[in-house]
Amino acid sequence: MTKLYLFVRRYLAVMLVFGTLVSFAQQTVTGKVTAAEDGSGIPGVNILEKGTSNGTVSDADGNYRISVGANATLVFSFVGYTTQEVSVGSQSSVNVSLQSDVTALSEVVVVGYGTQEKKEITSSVTSVKAEDFNKGTVNDPVQLLQGKVAGLNITRAGGDPNGGFNIRLRGVGTIGANTEPLIVIDGVIGGSLNSVDPNDIASMDVLKDGSAAAIYGSRGGTGVILITTKSGKAGKVQVDYSGSVATESVARTVDFMDASEYRATTGSVDLGSTTDWLDVVSQNGNAMVHNLSLSGGSKSTTYRTSFNYRGQNGIALNSGFDQINGRINLSQKALKDRATITMNFATTVRDANYGFTESLRYAVIANPTMPVYDNTLTSPTAGGNFNGYAERDIFDFFNPLSIAEQNINEGNDTRILASIRGEYDFSDFIDGLSAAVFYSAQKESDIRGQYYAKTSKFRGFGRNGLANRRTDQRNNELFETTVNYTKDIGNTNLAILGGYSYQDFFNEGFGMEGGNFLTDAFTYNNMGAALDFANGLGSVFSYANSNKLVAFFGRANVNISETYFASVSARYEGSSRFGENNKWGVFPAVSGGVTLSNLVDIPSVNSLKLRASWGVTGNQPGSSYESLQRFGRQGNFFYEGAYVPSYGPVSNANPDLKWETKDEIDIGADFGMLNNKLTGTLDWYTRVTRDMILPVNVPVPPNLFGTTLVNIGELKNSGFEIALNYNAQTGRDFNWSVGGNFSTYNTEVVSLTTGALSFGTGGVLYRANMGAPGQNDFLLVRLKEGQPFGELWGPIQEGVNPDGTPKFSSLDGDATFCNCDADKTVIGNGLPDFTAGLNVSLSYKRFDLTAFFRGAFGHDLVNSYRGFYENRESTTLGNYNVVNTKYYDPTITKAQVNSTHVEDASYVKLDNMQLGYNVPVKPGGTISNFRIYFAGQNLFVITDYTGVDPEVRYQDRIDGDNGGQPGAVDPLSPGIERRSTYFTTRTLTFGVNLSF
Repeated sequence: MTKLYLFVRRYLAVMLVFGTLVSFAQQTVTGKVTAAEDGSGIPGVNILEKGTSNGTVSDADGNYRISVGANATLVFSFVGYTTQEVSVGSQSSVNVSLQSDVTALSEVVVVGYGTQEKKEITSSVTSVKAEDFNKGTVNDPVQLLQGKVAGLNITRAGGDPNGGFNIRLRGVGTIGANTEPLIVIDGVIGGSLNSVDPNDIASMDVLKDGSAAAIYGSRGGTGVILITTKSGKAGKVQVDYSGSVATESVARTVDFMDASEYRATTGSVDLGSTTDWLDVVSQNGNAMVHNLSLSGGSKSTTYRTSFNYRGQNGIALNSGFDQINGRINLSQKALKDRATITMNFATTVRDANYGFTESLRYAVIANPTMPVYDNTLTSPTAGGNFNGYAERDIFDFFNPLSIAEQNINEGNDTRILASIRGEYDFSDFIDGLSAAVFYSAQKESDIRGQYYAKTSKFRGFGRNGLANRRTDQRNNELFETTVNYTKDIGNTNLAILGGYSYQDFFNEGFGMEGGNFLTDAFTYNNMGAALDFANGLGSVFSYANSNKLVAFFGRANVNISETYFASVSARYEGSSRFGENNKWGVFPAVSGGVTLSNLVDIPSVNSLKLRASWGVTGNQPGSSYESLQRFGRQGNFFYEGAYVPSYGPVSNANPDLKWETKDEIDIGADFGMLNNKLTGTLDWYTRVTRDMILPVNVPVPPNLFGTTLVNIGELKNSGFEIALNYNAQTGRDFNWSVGGNFSTYNTEVVSLTTGALSFGTGGVLYRANMGAPGQNDFLLVRLKEGQPFGELWGPIQEGVNPDGTPKFSSLDGDATFCNCDADKTVIGNGLPDFTAGLNVSLSYKRFDLTAFFRGAFGHDLVNSYRGFYENRESTTLGNYNVVNTKYYDPTITKAQVNSTHVEDASYVKLDNMQLGYNVPVKPGGTISNFRIYFAGQNLFVITDYTGVDPEVRYQDRIDGDNGGQPGAVDPLSPGIERRSTYFTTRTLTFGVNLSF
């Protein structure tokens, strides 16, 4: 006991001495933090004792007080200023003057064939880094940018996991082919988005105006998106893993009657059951993502390799995909670091089950008193011939569950993209001179297979089983060489680029369709067993085509005193797709800017640059040989007991077919204020697209074919864009930022005629058939010279006639309405007046929260479901369910689309929200970063639109009627929601990020 007492007493004495020494070692430091430019105190500056968690924050006047240990170093940091470290020593007072951080101005931005510092950019370019991408379950790279860039609209109606996105930059830039921006991946022009996993992308740079895109010539007319993938860094090996699981549910569909409401409606047909058809054909979807990467390197060699898996099951039965992607990026320096070789290789394999959106379409309109199954042969819903699935003998209806379960619609896609770049610095011979060669090869392969069972009324029963199989392959090789020269002449820096480009495309494919099978067992894998090739119903096709692009390009950039900037570029390009007389074109550009903040002292303004630019870009036909006289197969005819193929002309020659060109002027400003806490960009642009490449009707004879592809018409586009970001730092623990963008659009059809030729009749063109049942002669869209693009066309309903038919306004001066253009008018416009995005980010200690809102305003949509089924017409009630939105009028007994079916589709969506937590890790341990997060996508939408999705429709594709295939995509007909729209979905995700 005595020994224990002595030990405790000695221990306490040692601790007392140690504590006294520590207290003497501590010292109190006071001071003030000021801004170097004006000497004013800066509140909220973080002051941290380096190597510890000991810290404080400056007060409202910039003053601070902190106790530190011996030999302490203080770290002063604040948003908008350069971080500064100060050794305390024996000082009791430390005053610090912080310099403004110009990092935002020196940020490197990827441009065509190179990079520039942001301060030097004189055209409209927006760069989005990985940390600013959209969050959550993102399976398509372009979705990372959705709503993030002013003027860039990325839309997809519904939640189809295999559905693609429509991309439009600054509205509608053309009404011919190639309406979407050019994609360039690590220098590969026309790179496939499916070859790159979203997790492998480091940055995406959008060239928005003509001067920025002109260096890409004939393919820059609708803008350019440059994708840079992640690369390795010298240092220790780093392993990164990210994974997530998600669940998906139906967010929006169309309101329709349930069984009790339907039975209570006069004229309904009660089939004796109660069925929730939406529940029958839908499910809770799920998704899983795994990304694993390994990176590192030495001073001369860096590498990054990644493996990515993505899998998703959609909310519609038998819809989803599994995708595997691998990538290797390698960089090697040699010859005393004068030579650099960069090699990239990526491959993607995707197995997809496309399902059938028709199962959702017919679920909406299915009679809710109809049973799902019926094994009889004689009842009104007899399914004895259809594998027990109940069916009705009516026009344009099929059992929704039978469509989803009895039929197959699947495919396999493979993407391979490889590139190598060699660069050599010749500065030992000529200071500032370097040269590079670049080669890439891309191969895309698509295999599709569909089979409609012998017992499937939907497409299969009438042909005793129907199969089709096709494969398409696209190859392109790119070879480019560039020379760069930089020279400083006094206070002027000159950068010159010159280059040559050669790109070769080759496409081929084949397919067949046949029916009348003895068994369903082999589905589409035994096409030779189809018996109807003998009777001319079967079909076989194959094709091959190629085209080449050759270009010479150059650019000169001038920087005078870091204040005055100018750029001049041109691309001289030839394409084999054009007529013999016009294969070459020139695409020039010029731009300039001045940093006014270097010339004039403006209070609270850290940087202000004004810029202006002009550039010409182009567009080319969507396919090869269209300037030539061509002949092709036009069907079969019966001759001497056998079916014989027939051939005839499929195009007329046009040796004068030339480039579609777009002239664009952009005036903009880039600024930073309040110590660069507030940054922003303003742009106003106007552009005119001339010589659009469109097919026009021509007389036969003298022509051999009824249409000719010509240069015709003019389209004018203008708008205003603003992007703002405010980054606040209120203290050491809590920080927040908010950013937003706003864009306006105005697109006018200036002309649809050239000389005696007219796209349409007399400068007017009507398009977009409403379809069946009963409205095949009704066109929904008008294009007219001198009017806005995207006009929706139809009669104005002013009431209901005594017989229940809609009462329409007579607009032609008499008292009687006729179903003619004279009594129809503009009843809406499918394009938005403006779009906006808002991003909010908060962080508190280890927690972070981001939310992104997106909206489009002023656009209208034709609600096709309402136009067909929101009425009490006997055909509707006898055959289908009744759409039952807030606009339903039970007194209307005739289905005819009109002004009441065109709705304002303006909306605001909470596109995604993410809450994350950075789990503490042991310093120097195996795990260097551990983060978990919860995310939600499409959490809510605010809109008055009653259809499936208020998203802007930039193009149209008419539904197939009575089991037929959908029509071709029509970029001239925006603003229509068709019945085959996949329902919108809401996604909840849990994910984890780990670094080792």
